Amino acid sequence: MLYESESGNLTLVASGDTMITRRLSVFREPRFLSLVEIFRNADVGYTNLEMLMHDFEHSPGLAGGTFTASEPANLKELQWAGINLVSTANNHNYDYGENGVLTNIKHIREAELSFAGTGRNLSEARGPGYLDTAAGRVALISASSTFHDAGRAMDQRPDISGRPGLNPLRHTTTYTVDKRAFDAMRRVSRELGLEARNTAQRRFRPKGAIMEDNDTQINFLGRKFLRGEEFSTSTIPNRRDMEENLKWIEDAGRMADWVFVSFHCHENGQSMDDPPEFLQTFARACIDAGADGFLGHGPHVTRGIEIHRGRPIFYSLGNFIFQNDTVRWQPALNYESVGLGPDATPADFYDKRSENDSRGFPGDSVYWQSVVAECRFEERKLDQITLHPIDMGHGKPRSQRGRPVIAKGPVMRVALDRTRRLSKRFGTEVEIKNGVGVIRT
Repeated sequence: MLYESESGNLTLVASGDTMITRRLSVFREPRFLSLVEIFRNADVGYTNLEMLMHDFEHSPGLAGGTFTASEPANLKELQWAGINLVSTANNHNYDYGENGVLTNIKHIREAELSFAGTGRNLSEARGPGYLDTAAGRVALISASSTFHDAGRAMDQRPDISGRPGLNPLRHTTTYTVDKRAFDAMRRVSRELGLEARNTAQRRFRPKGAIMEDNDTQINFLGRKFLRGEEFSTSTIPNRRDMEENLKWIEDAGRMADWVFVSFHCHENGQSMDDPPEFLQTFARACIDAGADGFLGHGPHVTRGIEIHRGRPIFYSLGNFIFQNDTVRWQPALNYESVGLGPDATPADFYDKRSENDSRGFPGDSVYWQSVVAECRFEERKLDQITLHPIDMGHGKPRSQRGRPVIAKGPVMRVALDRTRRLSKRFGTEVEIKNGVGVIRT
């Protein structure tokens, strides 16, 4: 064997959403340092960077909730903690407009941190990021289904530049309702003149862009409804977005030894715990196209784990670093959204938004306990996944909470039991032993 990478051995440690605003390297709790060592001992330490790195030099763009911002120096803090690969395609990419996208990329590159998911145009956003390790070259594709349309990257043309933004995976939702509901919607549409409006829109749209209303389907308030026997919802990924992402996975497979796909998705199925249908379709297609693992995040809670063709699909790894209520500044519209005036301070906004930590993210412990997945590959095959439960300090003051440590006691049991329960529906058995969850393949 000439190169170590020929062995086909690799350890990936994957975490979910990172919303970092403060330093990490000053802390010394044993359970925190033990978690850091798990990342440092791996070939790849991955997280979804759901925080824009900038100094508030740009005006706010389009967002909801928290407008994200963190000192660029915190990228070095992530590297100190063993993170060497990040994804940037998520719903906060456009919090500070195009300039925020480009400034974030600039700081990540200056930190020499490997990344994927956003770019100066669609090709850059879709393209892989690469990380060289002793175990081989690792490629990352990063996409998101949750975004404002203005934050979606656009293609270059010979006569005009592309648009900075993220790598999108759009999807279509179809609702099936029974005849009684369908007929009622048709009547509402007809009486309010919505049918005539849809007909007028079709004159100015490409053929097929807006469907024709008939006795079995209707476009009602911008949504597609079918007449059926019962109520149901179906989602399918956008064909072009899916094909182009799969193309880049196949390309990365010819350029790297390992390929992983990151995906940010706030959408859900029947409940917050369920990944939507289009996400499951896309995740399995990524593995079929050659990806070695699918790293999901977005809903800020953990979801189940599926093993597809011997490769892991994490439908959501939940939160990892959750410091979204210590962002230094927020724009005026956020204060206005909770009824605060120009004299209010950031702490006033965060207190009002959560009603003094009684609602939203601070009010529910499910957002503050998660898992970190240690995936060990041997001879190109997935050998074992070790799930390390983490505790982000639910109920602690905002100056303390949000930084993960290895979970113990009740938090450890709840985090692992949740992952075991949600994974079982995908046929995945999680054994809980000695404070960790284990998946053997």
